Amino acid sequence: MNIKHNHPPLSRRCRSIVVALLCLISFSAKAQDIHFSQIDINPLLFNPAYAGFFDGTGRFGVIYRNQWASVSVPFQTVAATAEFSLKRRKYQRDGFNVGLFLFNDRAGTLGYGTTAGNAVLSYFHALGQNDIYVSAGMEAGFGQSGFHTEDISLSDPSEGFEKTTSTYPTLGAGVAFFYQPHDMLYLKLGLSGRNLNRPNISYLGLDDTYLEPKFNAYLRMEYRGWPSLSILPLLACQFQKNNTEVIAGCDAKWYLNETSSGTTAFSAGIRYRLVDALYTEFALEHNAFIFFLDYDANLSKLTPASKSLGAFELGIVYRINKNQPIKRKAMPCPIM
Repeated sequence: MNIKHNHPPLSRRCRSIVVALLCLISFSAKAQDIHFSQIDINPLLFNPAYAGFFDGTGRFGVIYRNQWASVSVPFQTVAATAEFSLKRRKYQRDGFNVGLFLFNDRAGTLGYGTTAGNAVLSYFHALGQNDIYVSAGMEAGFGQSGFHTEDISLSDPSEGFEKTTSTYPTLGAGVAFFYQPHDMLYLKLGLSGRNLNRPNISYLGLDDTYLEPKFNAYLRMEYRGWPSLSILPLLACQFQKNNTEVIAGCDAKWYLNETSSGTTAFSAGIRYRLVDALYTEFALEHNAFIFFLDYDANLSKLTPASKSLGAFELGIVYRINKNQPIKRKAMPCPIM
């Protein structure tokens, strides 16, 4: 730890120490994962069972989030995902898939943040006449959280934290269900749990600070009641110890062009995160690419500090889809 010896006044030293401790306590006591408003365009970040659960042989995504831009040092999160099909049987009735996601999250003048990566393995299986699919996935990886000490002033050089970084393993699992009775309707349901091993992330050498398990539930439907227009209601819940997040909303999707070589579509929607934020989402799908933008308007008790500015979130997804002749109905693309 770099310790400054300019011996500032006692009040200043106390304030520095208190601020540092409060920052660490607020993060480590909650021990929560990263957070994204977008949960279904790049679903691997939400549920490992969605690895490879799409129409194609590969999918890549990048997402960036900037939260509370009105504060001096806002929260910034970036994540990248990659998914590949390992093996799929004829007619796409079942198969194995692998995935990988990496993320980095930083915030505050101490640069408190987390860097982590997880490897994912999933298996899907078709029921009936390829109109019902179930998928199961598991993930394992490592995370490292930490903070900088350059801006911390201590009165006694012997004072300090035992360590400024914490490295830990993580385990997770999930299941997903997909049902499409006909071309105009599909239903998706997903359940997952992360940090199931409850890793210790203490900076003080104690055994009382853990990254709590997080459980997700997700329900999405698309109903195409018009030739070029569909509606997509959404309901999602996340639970992590004493923290609960509930999201409800609906999107409208306009199909601008559909050919055998690709699709162009635009979607827009509004969601409400219970007692926290109201946000909009816009997405443009063009053949193998999806571009999306979210904006959160903060409605929580932090509104005076945030000035109602919540978060900007933008990203891109690219899907590899080898055009191969299929004699029977293949698994439709469930990402939009």
